[in-house]
Amino acid sequence: MDAERVLGDGRADGVWCRLGEPLTVAEIARGGPAWLCLDAQHGAFDDAAVLAALRALDAVSGRPPVGVRVAGLSDALIGRALDAGADIVVVPMIETVDEALAAVRAAHYPPLGRRSWGPMTDLWGAAPPSAAEARTALWVMIETRAGLDAVERILAVPGVSGVFVGPFDLAIGLGRDLADLLAADGPDDPLPRIAAAARRAGKGAGAYAGDRERARLLRALGFPRVAVATDQSLIALGTAAALDAGAADAGY
Repeated sequence: MDAERVLGDGRADGVWCRLGEPLTVAEIARGGPAWLCLDAQHGAFDDAAVLAALRALDAVSGRPPVGVRVAGLSDALIGRALDAGADIVVVPMIETVDEALAAVRAAHYPPLGRRSWGPMTDLWGAAPPSAAEARTALWVMIETRAGLDAVERILAVPGVSGVFVGPFDLAIGLGRDLADLLAADGPDDPLPRIAAAARRAGKGAGAYAGDRERARLLRALGFPRVAVATDQSLIALGTAAALDAGAADAGY
């Protein structure tokens, strides 16, 4: 598994998983998303659910890279997500270079960081730290005015693989309406500025959309890696589509 393939220049549509249900995650993976993210900040994924989901994904042929959004900037939370087998760790609310450096130290083994070795599975047959380093990606989230102001410096930190934007929180932090934020497409506007900073740094740029229209807008603003749906929305929309099709077949 190479987590960096989701950080290339091409479009990579992912699914954001919140329900904490391992089998649901595995079935979504079979649908072919470019990546998945398990939400341990606002979703129902605790340590046990993250580990169970990653084990369920082991049965999926050619499974996509899997990220875990941890609840906050913490050596323990970041280390445990990676120990469970995550390819990508997503750290929310990064606002300063010092916070980005702290995330790097937590996510990477020495000499770049200070991560402690202790995989939760395959302990005796685990890959050496050098191999784990090669497949570990760190995405930092820009969601506040302070983070926006420091985004160029944050992206210059070695060990940061890319930036991931939470547009809902960013809109709140900037005191703007979400629709207005997504419509602002000038080079100095917040979202184009973040995307351009990532391009200049040679880092990835991703964002949470949650639906097709926001995904389209975010791609146009320079974010090729977009979470186009959640596990919750896929279940609801799939159910509605099946019921609508059944009703149409029955002539209702």
